[in-house]
Amino acid sequence: MRTRKTTALGAATLAGMLTLGACGAGGGDSDGYTIAFLAASSQNGYSQAVYEGIQKAAESADAEVEVEILDGQFDANTQLSQLQNATTTGQYDGIVIVPNDGPSLAAAFPLAEEIPVATVLQPIGSDINDMEPQVEGVTTTVAVSPVAAATRQAELVVDGCEDKDPCKVVQILGQLDTPLDTARRDAYEAVFEEAGNIEVVATTEGGYDRDGAMTAMSNVLQSNRDFDVLISNNDQDALGATLAIEAADIDPSSVFIIGGGGTTEAVEKVKDGTWAADYLNFPVSMGEAAMTQVLNGLEGDDVEAVVDADEVGPMDPYVTTETIGDYTGEWDG
Repeated sequence: MRTRKTTALGAATLAGMLTLGACGAGGGDSDGYTIAFLAASSQNGYSQAVYEGIQKAAESADAEVEVEILDGQFDANTQLSQLQNATTTGQYDGIVIVPNDGPSLAAAFPLAEEIPVATVLQPIGSDINDMEPQVEGVTTTVAVSPVAAATRQAELVVDGCEDKDPCKVVQILGQLDTPLDTARRDAYEAVFEEAGNIEVVATTEGGYDRDGAMTAMSNVLQSNRDFDVLISNNDQDALGATLAIEAADIDPSSVFIIGGGGTTEAVEKVKDGTWAADYLNFPVSMGEAAMTQVLNGLEGDDVEAVVDADEVGPMDPYVTTETIGDYTGEWDG
């Protein structure tokens, strides 16, 4: 067996389908494997970071590994079609996927052919908080319960609001119509309601896009300049909202800002006190773990059904200005 060394790729290259190297076709070639990476969006920084981890695992494999990226375009139906096609053509030996909508992807199972499938960030199946494989054909889930993660984020806000009554909160999430972000929002609000002193004054979405989030937050600020907390499930939206706060002549360090994702820029915001906290994600490590489990399945080695995404990084992921230390982040967002 020989090892293929893949090359680093920029966002422009990721925009379409991409093939790394030139090994044999899929379907069980003992000297090489073809893996499909179904990205939520090939232009999304998180998916690109997961791909970087997939690449790392491919580079260290004993077999030749070819990876093709399919762009889910942040569309659940597009991704479902891609998954169904990828498992009927015989072209692929395994799949790593970052779902746009985990529950809807369950319709693709059981697969037309038996190949290892690893899902990253969220499970595939009706219960987005159950990390154990819920449908026949999913071999590994690399994720954490979104409700558990959002609850811990919200608990940091409760700590920051201890001396304020009411403590006014703005929520900005990626996409309010997806099961994943709906669960996160509901978890936030359950914690806030129990706290008693927290008032949610606005909820909006940024689309996991800095520019979109800046616009959304600018709209919020037209009627809600007086707020104490900004909470987001993703750093892209939190960073865009921060720009809108600055543009409105509000000092962002006067607001308790907490994002989610652990991008290098967000980490710096926490370090310098512009943000109060962040929920770190480790998408490169998550992609590497997912690809490793797929390759383990192909090689007949033991496969972990669940990999806790909060434990693949070097530290506890719920950080504040006081606890972040010298961590730098795994991805740029």
